[in-house]
Amino acid sequence: MYDDIVELAGASPSWLQAAGILFTEAGLLAFAALFAWMLWRARTSPVRLAVALLPPAGTAVAYLISEGIKSVIQEDRPCRGLVTLVECPPTGDWSFPSNHSTIAAAAAVGLALAWRRLVPWVLPGALLMGFSRVFVGAHYPHDVLAGLVLGSVTAWLVFRYLKGPATRIARRLTAHAGDAPTQPMPRVRPRGDSKGPLLPPRR
Repeated sequence: MYDDIVELAGASPSWLQAAGILFTEAGLLAFAALFAWMLWRARTSPVRLAVALLPPAGTAVAYLISEGIKSVIQEDRPCRGLVTLVECPPTGDWSFPSNHSTIAAAAAVGLALAWRRLVPWVLPGALLMGFSRVFVGAHYPHDVLAGLVLGSVTAWLVFRYLKGPATRIARRLTAHAGDAPTQPMPRVRPRGDSKGPLLPPRR
């Protein structure tokens, strides 16, 4: 399957090759922009902000797991010795699983869970990101599939088990901020009475 996709990419029109190269690099920036947009929208509510922080947190966790798996398995890149659309990464940048696919899937699933309206956009975007990694010759199909599964499961687990604690902490912080004591108003004596009781100032 990898050979078929790479041959298809090599025989594709130049505009399609350029689109594949652009998407495989710029797709992650699009997800980062969505993270920033969601955080900006949630800035006025501590609870919403806590939920908005979960997708980037899940993506970071998925990336770290992916890097750990890479260092253990150490599968070489398929692009070694092949003509591909992008330059093959240096030796030591292992292939399994695909970091791009892991990040894209984790970001897409996290965004979809936090903001359901993004589902029609982010999930297909993650799949296209994964396909683009094979199209440009950077990964085997099984690298991409593993990355998509790893990212999706990690993002779901982070959202499933951290949403409750994160929102509870945000509510407690909000409640504590609302219960903060205010500075008492100074009291004054009636005019001309140096020994009278202190009275609150007129408002």
